[in-house]
Amino acid sequence: MSSLKFMRNIGIMAHIDAGKTTTTERILFYTGKSHRIGEVDNGEAVMDWMEQEQERGITIQSAATTTYWKRGGVSFQINIIDTPGHVDFTAEVERSLRVLDGAIAILDAVKGVEPQTETVWRQAERYQVPCIGYVNKMDRAGADFFRVLADIKEKLGIEAAALQIPLGKESTFEGVIDLLEMEELRWDGADENKTIIKSPVAPERLEEAARWREKLIDALSAVSDAVTEKYLSGGELPGPLILSELRKAVLHRRLLPVLAGASRRNVGVQPLIDAAVDFLPAPDEVRPAVGHHLKKEADIEIPCDPSAPPLGLVFKIQNDREAGGLCYVRMYSGAVKPGAQIYNVGKRKRERANRIFRMHSNKSEPLEELAAGDIGVIVGMKLAQTGDTIGSEGWPVVLDKMQFPEPVISVSLEPKTASEGDKLKEALEILSREDPTFTARENEETGQLIISGMGELHLDVLVTRLLKDFNVSARAGNPQVTYRESISKAVEWKEKFSKTLAGRENAASLTLRLEPLKRGSGNRYVNGLRNRGEIPREIFDAVERGVTGAFASGIVLGYPCIDIGVTLLEADYSELTGTEFAYEACASTGFDEAARQAEPLLLEPVMAVDLFAPKEFVGDVISLVTQRGGQVLSMDSKAGLDRVKAAAPMAKMFGFMTSLRSVSQGRATFTMEFSHFEKKDGR
Repeated sequence: MSSLKFMRNIGIMAHIDAGKTTTTERILFYTGKSHRIGEVDNGEAVMDWMEQEQERGITIQSAATTTYWKRGGVSFQINIIDTPGHVDFTAEVERSLRVLDGAIAILDAVKGVEPQTETVWRQAERYQVPCIGYVNKMDRAGADFFRVLADIKEKLGIEAAALQIPLGKESTFEGVIDLLEMEELRWDGADENKTIIKSPVAPERLEEAARWREKLIDALSAVSDAVTEKYLSGGELPGPLILSELRKAVLHRRLLPVLAGASRRNVGVQPLIDAAVDFLPAPDEVRPAVGHHLKKEADIEIPCDPSAPPLGLVFKIQNDREAGGLCYVRMYSGAVKPGAQIYNVGKRKRERANRIFRMHSNKSEPLEELAAGDIGVIVGMKLAQTGDTIGSEGWPVVLDKMQFPEPVISVSLEPKTASEGDKLKEALEILSREDPTFTARENEETGQLIISGMGELHLDVLVTRLLKDFNVSARAGNPQVTYRESISKAVEWKEKFSKTLAGRENAASLTLRLEPLKRGSGNRYVNGLRNRGEIPREIFDAVERGVTGAFASGIVLGYPCIDIGVTLLEADYSELTGTEFAYEACASTGFDEAARQAEPLLLEPVMAVDLFAPKEFVGDVISLVTQRGGQVLSMDSKAGLDRVKAAAPMAKMFGFMTSLRSVSQGRATFTMEFSHFEKKDGR
């Protein structure tokens, strides 16, 4: 096993079509992992292995791989996760960033910081993931490296420190000037750009290079006392000091070092790999993961120690026809070996790690052990779900679960024959286990299966997978908005339950308090009882199951509930009649009755809409948004394009792309992501 010091867990993140997969393919080629460069456009990218990814030319599932890179005579192990850029697949980015130690943020040299770039940046911020920046597509018409730097500071709120500046731009782009070594780098096309030709900075470019190096040192001295002292004393700044202080600044997310390149033309990739190794952290350099010790009922830090008890997080489930469920795991402590028994801490169940693999996209190689700091796949776990903690019974620690956005769009599915019904349900179960933002339920009134997801593309991909990958014959209805229910006032409610089953009485009595919570805070259940010692823990677990199950079944119209706080105030318990079944049923019925008294509300999803349109079409675009009940929040002008930010109810945004193309001659584009729920007019 390689030392933690020489390991990097990194993600590639960006807006759709900024060049994430193209860049990852070059990284794999130049590190020797693949022997030819796979292109996204012709469906040959190694990391886009799904048939739908190859057909659509976009990344849908995050793909993991491991490669090795020699730097300074040392071989570094780099675990890479290539994430999707489309907003409908935000959950894939979320779960990847949760387990990564560092990330490369790729920006389009023409478009700068785009809407989804801001979204993934906020996700990285939430998990405190150190990042480096890479301005791609420097060879495209309209590319402007320096405008992107200004965009980063303005929209991402972090100081961008250029480590390189481009040699030329657009069609004249030929390489970069390295500001740390003060030399020009060009790529030799004779050997697929494996060879970098270095030369001193040309006299006519020396002044500009010196000016940008000065800016780099200024940005660094603003966050580093060591650089400031050396700078003020008038001494020459040694290279190792600049590198070590830059590294510290990146680890604390105080600077974003930025490099330039054109991945499609194989320019700029090797220095990017060097920067990932130089500035992004090893697994033991990031803040220790925090877990909750179930016996001590306290939060503890988990040092990244391979010799400690095992503890890992299942961050992704993928179904494989031959191997079954592949559980992607990031180990935070200890090690797991093939054949070992594993304890699912949250579910309190034992499982077995039959086999352990290192993944390369959809191919695998066996591992002798998966140790702290590393990422791999465990085969054999039947109960594991995304967000589960695996470890040992002697050290019952649960890692923080991941938060995923709520599905906001639904489609009805009908199997073409009765025999296809069971096959469809089985396929839906597999898909919902793989994707935490996908849900499937049966409409009790119509008997239809309703599937819900993050957007039209997300559901389109899932329905296509059902029909093609799982060979299910089914008809899909038109997309429908997924509403939510909540309450508008606080109530207290006492519920009694009694039922005789198999000659035994099952009885329970509870008092619940329901109250509306601030919009966006989610549901909350609290056990407010003081006499906990007199009632078995299993009874409390049953009450919690009853309440949380009732959240999903709605109040009046059957839509899931949100932003409701439930507190258990009283519970009468008798050893003779008190059963788990009785308390779970009592809690569920009590919640339903109380919620009906609490003035229920119907909430609709409101979307954040980001539009880009040429200046001459902006008026028509704004008018289109307002006709659909949208509100324009802000406008921003860029070279040749205006950006309009708006909020609009999702119910009125179906088919928006067709209308937008017709009013802008096909030149306007938009992205849309869920923003919040708000009270539906008239309800």
